[in-house]
Amino acid sequence: MAYVRETAIVGGKEIIVETGKWAKQAGGAVVIRCGDSMVLVTAAGSQQPRDIDFMPLTCEYQEKFYSSGKIPGSFFRREGRSTNAEILVARLMDRPVRPLFPKGWFIDTQIIANVISFDKENATDVLAMTGASAALHISDLVWEGPLAGVRVGRIDGQFIANPTFAEREKSEMDIVVAASRDAIMMVEGEMHELQEDVVIDALLFAHQAVQPLIDLQERLRASNGKEKRPFTKPVTDEALAAKVKEFAYERLAKAMQIKNKHERRDATSELHLEMRTALTAEGQPWAGKAKDVDAAFSKLQKKWARGHTITTRTRIDGRKPDEVRAIMIETGVLPRAHGSALFQRGETQALVAVTLGTKYDEKKLDTLMGDTKRTFYMDYNFPPFSTGEVKPLRGQSRREVGHGFLAERSVESIVPVYEDFPYTIRVVSDILESNGSSSMASVCGGSLALMDAGVPTKAPVAGIAMGLMKEGDDYVILSDILGDEDHLGDMDFKVTGTRRGVCALQMDIKVDGLTRKILEEALDQAKRGRIHILDKMDAAISAPRDEVSIYAPRIVTVQIKPDKVRDIIGPGGKTIRAIQEQTGAQIDINDNGTVSIASSDSKSIEQAQALISGLTMEPEVGQFYNGIVKKIVEIGAFVEIMPGTDGLLHISEVAKERIRAVEDVLSEGDEVVVKCIKVDRDGKIRLSRREALDANPGPEEVNNFVI
Repeated sequence: MAYVRETAIVGGKEIIVETGKWAKQAGGAVVIRCGDSMVLVTAAGSQQPRDIDFMPLTCEYQEKFYSSGKIPGSFFRREGRSTNAEILVARLMDRPVRPLFPKGWFIDTQIIANVISFDKENATDVLAMTGASAALHISDLVWEGPLAGVRVGRIDGQFIANPTFAEREKSEMDIVVAASRDAIMMVEGEMHELQEDVVIDALLFAHQAVQPLIDLQERLRASNGKEKRPFTKPVTDEALAAKVKEFAYERLAKAMQIKNKHERRDATSELHLEMRTALTAEGQPWAGKAKDVDAAFSKLQKKWARGHTITTRTRIDGRKPDEVRAIMIETGVLPRAHGSALFQRGETQALVAVTLGTKYDEKKLDTLMGDTKRTFYMDYNFPPFSTGEVKPLRGQSRREVGHGFLAERSVESIVPVYEDFPYTIRVVSDILESNGSSSMASVCGGSLALMDAGVPTKAPVAGIAMGLMKEGDDYVILSDILGDEDHLGDMDFKVTGTRRGVCALQMDIKVDGLTRKILEEALDQAKRGRIHILDKMDAAISAPRDEVSIYAPRIVTVQIKPDKVRDIIGPGGKTIRAIQEQTGAQIDINDNGTVSIASSDSKSIEQAQALISGLTMEPEVGQFYNGIVKKIVEIGAFVEIMPGTDGLLHISEVAKERIRAVEDVLSEGDEVVVKCIKVDRDGKIRLSRREALDANPGPEEVNNFVI
């Protein structure tokens, strides 16, 4: 295999793809590079197909820490199982690639992307997406590509292709698009409440931006592509199809129009089993061909559902195309959670809970960009009972990670910045029932639960899943799709947003020909559905609670002079630990002088606040202090009246009467009430115990900063 190097310009940056040098025993291998970010992507397939009825594709994305000159922070000091961030990129690779394999492709296929160099400027996720396509395109695997990935940002009204990390900080949009020569295949991203027409312009901009990468891959295959392996697409058995239609069509039509999900599936399953038994019985032409019969039944079911919906403009459950299922909302359903909501739309139900924590509850991530911390995060759980199934619980699936991330970025868009609301916020969505759009139910439930928790959100946010059924030039767009409509349809388009605009979207396409007109209609219909849902949410809770839950920690923020930070921390952290042990409050200090005091007990906060005030305030003449005798000298004693702040108690000021030596009255370590009688220009403090004894101040008059 000869070494080949091809280049293309995207967003003003050169993207280089080379093959024939790296991993030559893989079915296809490329290294794709932008700047000093490099990703090695390989594609390989088994020699023999498996006896299965699904496409066995796996995509993996791995970030090698050596790529950025970093040693992993784990106990074992090596890369471990895939992180959520890596899983999300693997899904970005998988979703657009999978539909382009031919039907009947039962070859075990694996695509692996390894980040081998990272410059902390150019993102590697879109490189991995394009690299996956390039590796498949030049391999011997049968695949109907190529496609390419691009990230789109928008700064000052101008779209940018593949913005750097610095540019992404300034951007009001961050979407990733996968597109082929003729069509958009996948979209994933977030934005700052942008209007629908801006979103469409961004998608069309992305489609144009990837064209040089499509050309690059065609050149790469022309010069160094392998011959595709022999593959015969499955041939439809017309006789079987006709027999299945004759046997099942009328009863299937009745079963498919049952509104209840489980009743509908039970009826279709019963019909399916009866038909399979009859057609595969001994002596029948299809004896021993149960899989062929199953496939023919599934095809008939899909054809009926699509034809019925497009022809009648009536859906499986009887709804109109733009009709949203009935919505039920309750807030405050969990008495001890800091905020909670139960959101139900049709047969999809999400229980969402909010927990408010302190700085110590931040999520810490070890990434190629360095150690990062998150003060907002959301978890999504999809237990098997939500669909009436029985499966072992083995931790989060990749689907749960992807759905949770979409919900997280949607809900995070309305959360106040940490400086305005200094809490760590965790949101958990447990799906209790599912029949489509569970991630969108999580967005709605998350927004409601945050308001129930008293989080001052910017605005309510809601989400809706849109579908499409298209036959030729005729099509119908569906709002709030069912699980069956997702499976049988041509598009899964999830849109979240506030009343002001779109916050996030996720789109997977199964057909070509998604025109601007269809996109405009889908987004307009989604907006109407979103506003309808927001109206229902407003009826349940229209604004955040006035206060956070009584079970949530209270956080008070105090601003001190930055040069006083060391006084609160103390030598080796001794002082701050002592304050926390004495008061029971948690204290976090920023180098800029921001001090956060957290506790569920208001008295603990007040006590810690008083101690910190004492550490940072300047001594005042005339004030009484409860101090500690630190050192006795011939002329008097040095008394610490604030941590790190000593004053001289002259021997003449120790007692009312004249004394021979300080030791006759005081010992080191004694607590003593003194009065500040003078602060010299050089900062030296003069104290008097004698005047304090004469005044006999009450406890409320004495500043007590002893720790």
